[in-house]
Amino acid sequence: MMNQIIVGMGEALWDVLPEGKKIGGAPANFAYHAAQFGFDSRVVSAVGEDDLGREILENFDGKQVNYLIEKVPYPTGTVQVQLDEAGVPRYEIKENVAWDNIPFTPALKELAQQTRAVCFGSLAQRNSVSYDTIHQFLDTMPDGDGQYKIFDVNLRQHFYSPEVLCRSFEKCNVIKINDEELETVSGMFGYPEINLEEKCWILLGKYNLKMLILTCGVNGSYVFTPGSISFVETPIVKVADTVGAGDSFTGSFCAAILKGKPIPEAHQLAVHVSAYVCTQHGAMPEIPDAFTTKI
Repeated sequence: MMNQIIVGMGEALWDVLPEGKKIGGAPANFAYHAAQFGFDSRVVSAVGEDDLGREILENFDGKQVNYLIEKVPYPTGTVQVQLDEAGVPRYEIKENVAWDNIPFTPALKELAQQTRAVCFGSLAQRNSVSYDTIHQFLDTMPDGDGQYKIFDVNLRQHFYSPEVLCRSFEKCNVIKINDEELETVSGMFGYPEINLEEKCWILLGKYNLKMLILTCGVNGSYVFTPGSISFVETPIVKVADTVGAGDSFTGSFCAAILKGKPIPEAHQLAVHVSAYVCTQHGAMPEIPDAFTTKI
């Protein structure tokens, strides 16, 4: 039987919000939400040998999220988050922290060999140590029709480059990107003048992807696969903040696909889960049973 382990790989950190600190990091958010759908989900990252690192591990223990998180001689990562009037976050991401230095250990190699789906982003690739570890993990994972290597582009500040993006596109088989990131990427790679849909088809074909997920905020979201498009409108909700909403989308969509749901059904679920997360504070609210029992 194929392994069902789902991995979120990269930054695990504290989002320091106006109302206090909350555990975060896109890969950790993804793994947390996938776990709520009954999967053996793991967070792969690194924390410091400090109180903030200890609190992160205690927090995951409390949420019953499995992890493979190494302790390294760097401070645990923090992000200062400022919210605008619409609840949209702006980030100040501290550098040279623990998750920049995730080691590729024998235990991580063994986990990669058992992983069905992984989600990784560009941010954790800003340092050569974590960059090398992420790509060793991707190379070690089994290949096949049922394996998913999801690149959640997740551009933050200046922490990305054409080289990181290009290599990640080549290693993944699913891209998750928002409309603003798509404009940045298409400008960087030389096709800025065509519409969003055509840009998605170019990426899908050029990198031989299984699917490309495009989120457009209040303007809905799309899932492109060779020969088909799924579109779902964004529900209107009272927004508390949007921190982690995209990660909950990816985690719930991935869980539904691995459970054998068709793409339109998985897409609908992901949209409604992410809309619910927007009504809550922080990136890791508990998802109601009304969502998790749908798959």
